[in-house]
Amino acid sequence: MTQNVDRRDFLKTSGTVAAGASAITLLNARSAKARSSNENIRIGFIGPGGRGFGAHVKSLAKLKNEGANIELVAVAEVYSVQRDKVADYIKQENGNEPAKYVDYRDMIEKENLDAVTIATPDHWHHKQILDSLEAGLDIYCEKPMTKFVEEALEVEKAWRKSGKVVQVGVQGTSQPVWDHARGLLDEGKLGKVMMFQTEYFRNSAMGQWRYYELKKEMTPKTIDWQRWLGVEEGLSEERPFDREVYRQWRRFWPFGSGMYTDLFVHRVTMMLKATGLRYPGRVVGAGGLYLEYDGRDVPDVATVAADFPEGVHGLVSSTMCNQESRIEQCIRGHFGSFIFKGDKIQYIPERPQVTRNSKLKEEEIQTEPIGDQTYEHFKNWVAAMNAGDPMMCNNPPDLGAAAVTTVLLGAQSYRTGVCYYFDPKTGPVNAYEAHKKGESWSAQWEKISENRGEPKHIPGWKAGDYGSKLEEPAYMKLAGPWKDGNPPS
Repeated sequence: MTQNVDRRDFLKTSGTVAAGASAITLLNARSAKARSSNENIRIGFIGPGGRGFGAHVKSLAKLKNEGANIELVAVAEVYSVQRDKVADYIKQENGNEPAKYVDYRDMIEKENLDAVTIATPDHWHHKQILDSLEAGLDIYCEKPMTKFVEEALEVEKAWRKSGKVVQVGVQGTSQPVWDHARGLLDEGKLGKVMMFQTEYFRNSAMGQWRYYELKKEMTPKTIDWQRWLGVEEGLSEERPFDREVYRQWRRFWPFGSGMYTDLFVHRVTMMLKATGLRYPGRVVGAGGLYLEYDGRDVPDVATVAADFPEGVHGLVSSTMCNQESRIEQCIRGHFGSFIFKGDKIQYIPERPQVTRNSKLKEEEIQTEPIGDQTYEHFKNWVAAMNAGDPMMCNNPPDLGAAAVTTVLLGAQSYRTGVCYYFDPKTGPVNAYEAHKKGESWSAQWEKISENRGEPKHIPGWKAGDYGSKLEEPAYMKLAGPWKDGNPPS
């Protein structure tokens, strides 16, 4: 089942240069305009399978029934049984009969759409996003945003040029807790931010993603296999029809990346949102396939360690074969830590001998609770489209690209055994090759220390040097090399 490590040369970025993280001003003049309250948004669905139907279609049908100015007008789906099921549901819930297509390109050409949602397997996301942007459409794309790092850079660049509203489907970013944490971090609540730690543990008697049921009616007569594979588009190699690959594609490298892009991307996106961090500077992945020997490609134990240019370390570690002893989701700073528990943040200060502040006490910070995260994420997308404001989205492509780059580099490192350096302008570089040229990651930090430099901070830092200074013991005046038998002056 395993294919070559990549569909294209991973270390090439097709000449792509990603724009800076602050540059919504770089969006060109074709930016979306605010809509009037009686102007309906015509939405089409690309690949509404399990997630696309259960989350995309149902959430938007609910919003429509609650009075949102949207119309669910068309469905493009390669599986005829699912296509009919989704169309019937829309007719039952909203009263209109949506048009049905096999190929999403026909739907975009014929239906005068304003927006699409994308819920196809990972290997299609990049092309479908770019095709939709080219057609002038707003987009909701299920995570991960893309299958390859260079694709993420291309999507971010295209989005910035388009000015369209694009939401990436990490629904947890619509929880207010992450913005609340960001504000506290920027104000210096934890002092210098040092690291974040997160996880996504699962367990199953049958193995992850095998719970997607294979059905007899899934045949070459009901599924347009060639369109699903994308052979003609260069998205996949030719292979015989296989219900297992069609339904449980997350288990196989050519179409998904297992826990990295199905699960890790959730947690990493939320941590980047909370800290304000974006692209990593160095990433390494570890793990293995240690129990789920069921024909899958992807590991059942994995860890991604990422270092960021701002001087922050990120760790995400999990297994798909144990879930009752999770590690905590937390952010650690020199003066304290945040542990995340739903919509609550547990604040744990460091001891007074470090903070020099005996008034700092452990506390629980309650943030605004929400109900259905997925529903709120789609509600946020619709609001952004009505306002014509791409940055209203809780998970726009600049955040989506940074998160997926982090996890994809981890997956790539796991597969190749190589640690990667990353620069959004030049793409990933083999860390060992950079080290041989004297460009090692550690050397830059050692130089800062040698020169007694200032610590770097997360974007948006407003707390000056709070929690970022060390106290120099008096005896350190005795430090330093002796010269000609004499102590340092």
